[in-house]
Amino acid sequence: MKTLSIKLDDKTFDEAEEITSKLHLARNRYINEAVSIYNLFNKRRLLKKQLSKESKITSSESLEGLA
Repeated sequence: MKTLSIKLDDKTFDEAEEITSKLHLARNRYINEAVSIYNLFNKRRLLKKQLSKESKITSSESLEGLA
């Protein structure tokens, strides 16, 4: 496990503290879960971008093949 030092906006920190308190979660666990979810979101976004790019390439090749 890696140690990380981060700076959060006061509002973001206060909201996280409130939520972790209500969920009875350690702040560290909460932030780990948040980063994991955000990583998944961005992996999917990057995959969508890549698939769109490849789809444009293959669609133009398909149209050439049909002609």
